[in-house]
Amino acid sequence: MGIVTTVTDKYQTCIDACVKCAQACYECFDACLKESNVNERTNCIKILVECAMMCQASASVMSMDGQYATDHCKMCATICEKCAYECNIFEDAHCKECADICTMCADECKKMSNM
Repeated sequence: MGIVTTVTDKYQTCIDACVKCAQACYECFDACLKESNVNERTNCIKILVECAMMCQASASVMSMDGQYATDHCKMCATICEKCAYECNIFEDAHCKECADICTMCADECKKMSNM
């Protein structure tokens, strides 16, 4: 599971979820910028970037078995839930898919933070 050690195996599912979520958020961010109603998407666009950055940071902290991994994952779950909420406001396939991935990531982060 881990790349060079097994120390972070306990986090691997959550690391994978965070990496996937970050990618989904960046892709959705790009797609939202191309929509005709981009001005209506301001909150969504902002939270997409925040969510992607938080997911990346959480994956990094878990990968180093950092002492604040649990705290990162709790905050990551909160941000992912907010991102899913904002994405679900819109009917685009990319927003719906991103919302589903954010919800999955939030669930994994909650599990990890309760270890």
